[in-house]
Amino acid sequence: MATATPTITNGVNVTQLVDTIELIKKDPSLARFRFRSRTRWEQGGRCVTEISGFYGAGAEATRARTHTLAGDEPPVLLGSDTAPNAVEAVLHALAACISVGYVYNAAARGITIHSLRFDAEGELDLHAFLGLSEDTRPGFERITFTATVKADAPRAKLEELCEYVQRTSPVLDIIRNPVPVSIRLVSE
Repeated sequence: MATATPTITNGVNVTQLVDTIELIKKDPSLARFRFRSRTRWEQGGRCVTEISGFYGAGAEATRARTHTLAGDEPPVLLGSDTAPNAVEAVLHALAACISVGYVYNAAARGITIHSLRFDAEGELDLHAFLGLSEDTRPGFERITFTATVKADAPRAKLEELCEYVQRTSPVLDIIRNPVPVSIRLVSE
């Protein structure tokens, strides 16, 4: 029996996307994922994070290779500037997540994207981080985000897509809504 040729839009296998949604409808437990990372401090403001395995789709999964992400600070913040700092990484995570949301959901709707760019900017005040204020928030006070898209769809469809992506973005949800975080200290 011949296998049907998958539909590919924006580099996304739409056939597989639809099949995945159908599988999750039949077995909702397949939608549960647990992602992990391990970060080691190197020196000064620099650290390196390794990401290799995760749990998802009902099983433990190992990536083909371990991914590494580095973090550092610019010299004005006493770093060596060998990598983006953590708050810049948050902007990247947000843009990467929204990018996937745009591309996958556009593909599912039959919209071809020709170009897509996100410009993000976050503002924060170092007073809390430096221990100079208990009244100042240590994180971003605001994030501004601009999406520039060229696609085969009318503006109204792109606005609808933009609203949908905002409602369904995991990283945007993490930023907008409090997430319980527990930190356990282990001495070596």
